[in-house]
Amino acid sequence: MKSIELIKPYFIKNRLMIAAGLLCLIAVDFLQLIIPRIMKHAIDDLTLFQASTKKLAIYALYIIGIAVMMSIFRYLWRKYLIGTSRVVEEGLRNRLFAHIQSLSSPYFDKTKTGDIMAHATNDIMHIRMAIGMGMVALTDAVILGSAAIGFMLYINRTLTLFALIPMPFIVFGARFFSRKMHRLYGAVQESFSELTESVREQFAGIQVIKAYTREKEESLLVEAKSKDYIKKNIRLVKITGFFFPMMLLFSNISLVIVLYLGGRQTIYSTITPGDFVAFINYLALITWPMMAMGWVTNLVQRGKASLDRINKIMDTPPEIFDKIDAKTIKDNPGEIVFENVSFSFGGDGAQSVLSDINIRIEKGTITGIAGPPGSGKTTLLGMIPRLYDVSGGRILIDGEDIRTIRLFDIRKTISYMPQEPFLFDGTIRDNITLGGKGIKEADLEELMEKASLLETVKNFPAGIDTMVGEKGVILSGGQKQRIALARSLLSNSPVLILDDPVSQVDVETGSAIINNIKSMMGEKTIIIVSHRLSALCFADQIIVMDTGKIIESGDHDLLMKLGEYYAKTFRMQEIEEEMNAL
Repeated sequence: MKSIELIKPYFIKNRLMIAAGLLCLIAVDFLQLIIPRIMKHAIDDLTLFQASTKKLAIYALYIIGIAVMMSIFRYLWRKYLIGTSRVVEEGLRNRLFAHIQSLSSPYFDKTKTGDIMAHATNDIMHIRMAIGMGMVALTDAVILGSAAIGFMLYINRTLTLFALIPMPFIVFGARFFSRKMHRLYGAVQESFSELTESVREQFAGIQVIKAYTREKEESLLVEAKSKDYIKKNIRLVKITGFFFPMMLLFSNISLVIVLYLGGRQTIYSTITPGDFVAFINYLALITWPMMAMGWVTNLVQRGKASLDRINKIMDTPPEIFDKIDAKTIKDNPGEIVFENVSFSFGGDGAQSVLSDINIRIEKGTITGIAGPPGSGKTTLLGMIPRLYDVSGGRILIDGEDIRTIRLFDIRKTISYMPQEPFLFDGTIRDNITLGGKGIKEADLEELMEKASLLETVKNFPAGIDTMVGEKGVILSGGQKQRIALARSLLSNSPVLILDDPVSQVDVETGSAIINNIKSMMGEKTIIIVSHRLSALCFADQIIVMDTGKIIESGDHDLLMKLGEYYAKTFRMQEIEEEMNAL
C-alpha cells in the first residue's frame, strides 16, 4: 500500500475536527494581518500630529481585543489540529500493534525487538509531528504568506516585487535539500532502531553481564551503536544546519531591500511612514512562512521516512493465516496425525529441521516425545498450533488438514506450555489467568495443586497476588515453570501440549506433577516432551527423535526391549537418580 494510505482513514474520520481547526487557524492568521493596519493609522496620526490620547487608547483597545480573539482561536486550533495528530498517533500505534500481533512466528525470528520498539515509539512520534505541526506550518505558509503579500502589494507593488526576489531561491533550496533529508532521516531511524535493540539486549541480559564481568565490553558495544547514531545525525545536521540559516539569510535580504527602497520611498513621500512600518510588519509576518517552509520540509521528510518504515511492516503479510474458506473445528477434536511432515526454517533449499515425520495420536491418549537436544522436538510441538507451518506433508485433526481450519479454533482447542516459560510483570494470579475475570479461588487452588505450586504460593507474603517482577525475576526457574504449567491447565482445552514441564524442578516435585498429568489420561489428548524419561514411561506411545527424524517409537516396554537410545538413556537416568538418593 502507499504510505499515505495508512493515515488517510484518520483524516476522513476526523475531518470535522480538522476543518474546525483550520478555520480557527485561518482566523488567527487574518487577525494578525489587521494589527499592522492599526499600527499604520496610529503612526500616520503621530507623524501628522493628528493623534490624541483618546485616539491612541482606541487603537490600543483594538489591538487588545484582537489579541484576546487570537488567543481564543489559537487555543481552539491547537485543540483540534494537535488533538487530531494525537488521535492519529494513537490509532496508528494500535493498528501497528494489532498487525504485529497477526504476524507469524518466523517474522519474529528474523526481526529484532528493538527495531519494533523504535517503530512503535520514535517513528510514530515523527509521523504525529508531521501531521500536527506540519499541517499548521503549511497552512500558515499558504494563508498568512499569501495574505501578507496581498497587503504588501496594496501598499506598494514595486517594493513588494523587490522584497520577494529571494523567494525563488527558498523554493529551489527546499526542493534540493528535501531529497537529501529524506534519505538521511531513514538512515537515522534505522540507526536508532539498532541502538534501541542494543540497549534492550544489555538490560535483558544484565545478570549474565554482571556474572561474567562484561560491563566494560558491553558498554563499548552500546557506545559504538551510539556513536553510529550520532554520526548519522551529524550528517543530517550538516544539511538542516545549512538549510535553516539559508532561509533566514534570504529573509534578512528581503528586510535589507525593504529598509533601503522603502526608506527612500518614505523620504520622498511615495508612501507614508505608517505604510512603511506596516510593510515591515507584513514582511515580518511572511518571514515565518518562509522559515516554516524549511521547518515543514524538515517535519514532512522526517515523518515520511518514518511512515515508509511503518508501511514496510504493515505491508508484511502474515505467513500463517486463515484461508477464505477456512473451516471451524468441533469443541472436542479427536486424533492428530502427522503425514510425511518436513520443515525447514529457511524455506525451500534450507537445511531440514524435521523430515519424514509420521505420527498418529489417538484421542484421549498420552504421547511422549524424547530425544537429544536439537533433535526437533520443540519445533514439532510448535507445528500443531500452527506457530510454524509444515514445509512438506500435512498435519490432520480429525482428518482435516490444519491449514484449512481457522487459526482461532485450532489454538482455542490447544493448551500449549512452551519450553521457556514467559512471565509478565504482574502478580502470580495475573500470570496464571492472563487477565481473565470471574475465576473462582477454589478453581485456581486446584490448578496450582495440579502444578505442585499451591504450597509454594502460600509461603509468599502476598500469596497468589505476589508481584513477580519483569520476566518473573523474583522467582526460581522451577517456580516460573510451574506457573506456566498452571496457566496451560486453566483453559481446560481438550489438547494439552507440554514442552519439558519438569526440567527445572526436583525429582519429587516432578513426580507429583507427572502423577497429576497421568490422572488426566482419557480426559485430554496429551503430548509431553521431556528429557527426564521417567516422565514419559507411562505414555501410551513414546516417540524418540534424533536430527529431525523418528528413530524409535512404541510404548515403554517395547522401547526397553529394543535396547537403543531410549533404553540406554532410561537406565542411565535410573542410576543417576539412585545415586542422588543416597
